[in-house]
Amino acid sequence: MEKQPEDINSQGFTDVELYDKTKVNRRTFLSSLTFVAGSALAYWGWDKLYYAPKETIADATAGARAPLRQVLDANGHVFKGVVDPNLLAPTYPKYKAAPKPRVNGYLGITDKKIDNWQLNVNKSTSETIQISLNELRKLPKTEFAFEFKCVEGWSQISYWGGVKFSDFVQHYNLTKQAQMAYVGLHTPDKKYYVGIDMPSAMHPQTLLCYEVSGKLLSSEHGAPLRLIIPTKYGIKNLKRIGTLFFSNERPPDYWAELGYDYFSGL
Repeated sequence: MEKQPEDINSQGFTDVELYDKTKVNRRTFLSSLTFVAGSALAYWGWDKLYYAPKETIADATAGARAPLRQVLDANGHVFKGVVDPNLLAPTYPKYKAAPKPRVNGYLGITDKKIDNWQLNVNKSTSETIQISLNELRKLPKTEFAFEFKCVEGWSQISYWGGVKFSDFVQHYNLTKQAQMAYVGLHTPDKKYYVGIDMPSAMHPQTLLCYEVSGKLLSSEHGAPLRLIIPTKYGIKNLKRIGTLFFSNERPPDYWAELGYDYFSGL
């Protein structure tokens, strides 16, 4: 049917065509406005976060921005509330372990002089005990293979051996100290340090580890003693433990100071 002259406006469009074109223009305008508003809001949010004050608990995580730390701490609190602290990480037959375990960093272990190494355990502000590797190796040994997971995105099954942290606590009469909320550890040079919540430290798979793949640890794997804690990412598995102490306040943590999650659980 041919268009009637009265249906065509001065621009050459029918009323229906003009209405449809107006709808398209309105949608385009609204879409553009939404995009601009969203971009402005994202920039504002980033600007506020970037220039937000840093966390005030200097002894715990120091360098993180306060709003970001609040979100990370909330996530960690939720995680701890819904996950059974005694839930075991999957283990594997020894033959499935990598023959040459991958190294996950060198922080705190660049000095290879470990001849006079001893583990310093601060029982209190006035009492420190020193323990040699030979003494630790006399305690009951625990071995297992598990999937070591790194925050860089890789994982690998590896085989570790050492003393359960819970057995260590029992043997050296540290049960009173283990009633505190956290255990802190740092390397002899104090360049790397972590804080572990006590339920994770006392987990039945947490080891003070001195062997990997059936052999004493090499320097690159944290000789002579490192932490192996399957319920945490690798950043919490401190190498070359120099000092161990207990606290009701969160101990300093290297990666948490750089904005990572303090809990770092799996």
